[in-house]
Amino acid sequence: MTALTIGILGIIVFLFLIFMGMNIGLALLMVGFVGYAAIVNPKAAMALLRTDPSTQASTYSFMVVPLFILMGNFAYHAGLSSGLYDCANKWLNWMPGSLACATVAACAGFGAICGSNAATCATMGTIAIPEMRKYGYNDRLATGPVAMGGTLGILIPPSTPMIIYCIIVEASIGKMFMAGIIPGVLMAVLSMATIIFMVATNKSLAPKGAKYTWIERLVSLKGLIGVVILFGAVLGGMFSGWFSVNQASAIGAFLACVIMGVNMVIRHEFTWKAFWLKFKAAMWSSIQTFAMTFLIIIGASVFCKFLTISTLPTVLADFIGGLNVSKYVIILLMTIVYLFLGMIMDELPMIMLTIPIFWPIVKELGFDMIWFGIYVIMSMELGAISPPVGLNCFIISGVTKDIPLGTIYKGALPFVLTIFVGIALITVFPDIVTFLPNLLK
Repeated sequence: MTALTIGILGIIVFLFLIFMGMNIGLALLMVGFVGYAAIVNPKAAMALLRTDPSTQASTYSFMVVPLFILMGNFAYHAGLSSGLYDCANKWLNWMPGSLACATVAACAGFGAICGSNAATCATMGTIAIPEMRKYGYNDRLATGPVAMGGTLGILIPPSTPMIIYCIIVEASIGKMFMAGIIPGVLMAVLSMATIIFMVATNKSLAPKGAKYTWIERLVSLKGLIGVVILFGAVLGGMFSGWFSVNQASAIGAFLACVIMGVNMVIRHEFTWKAFWLKFKAAMWSSIQTFAMTFLIIIGASVFCKFLTISTLPTVLADFIGGLNVSKYVIILLMTIVYLFLGMIMDELPMIMLTIPIFWPIVKELGFDMIWFGIYVIMSMELGAISPPVGLNCFIISGVTKDIPLGTIYKGALPFVLTIFVGIALITVFPDIVTFLPNLLK
């Protein structure tokens, strides 16, 4: 059996294990180890298993991942998501489907301090969906915008998938973060436009928004203070050159912890015991999330080494590079691949699995590495909300157990087209992505 055949079988076995419900990190590690042993020898595979975890653990760049995760958890326990939603609702009440539009805006804001698809979706789902249903929103419109808004958590910086991508292709994390700002705002605006169109064509989906005075709107701006402080300190400090990405992540985690304590004092909830319980909950959640993330990183590293020696990425790159088609056709084919992969796995294993295969192809076609990173993030958003799986739809189903999964799919389906439009726009007009990073030069 040739190395290439073993590589193809390895991917098939990996996908089968994922469908059977096996942990993604363990599946990557097991298939990578067995495949490496089959191509080289078991002794070499054992040596890889001894050295690779320690190599990944000692990678300095990975330090930012647990710190940004911790920052997001502190921000959640600080109640910043509630303030964001209240502010967005009062300022966007003039729009058709105002609560749904406010949900997207709040998801965009929370994504700026969270960096996780699942966390943004689950957090905003618990806040926004009961509120929309209380005011008589159709269940489709109550759930679809949350599924879409959750995807903004990985597009608007800081974003864990962006960090992992930059480490793999050796790109600038600061430039990558800057590149995500305009596409993130673009996708939020396109999502709101989709909601407005849905409500305009079917007025039964949502009632008219409640009216608020200018005083109420101005008072609601206090809900943005914590987000502005975090976003400004982390990204502003990085882009101004005051501190590095790693230092920014540590400062962000510290500030989020301080904001959590200050908000407890303002709400008259502060006691050292209550603060300790929130602190412990944030720390424990961060440890669990990072442990799962790091297992995926280690497993994907072993799996990628197996794929490399199988020559599959090289053969695939040569095959696609030899096709007599436009480079945009190749990008479309990659988008379809991400669409299907996103239905069965989270964003981190998708990046670790596909970038070693796709990056050489894209580099040969002449695409910018920062642009490609944003394209990959947006393509992964497709799979996160697309039937028949759609991880975000499953998260919402877990948050609202009385809404059928089919209804959630119907609510998310219009936003699949929204993401396709976004991908088309950044492909035709790549300056949408590269304009801000180029300013750093």
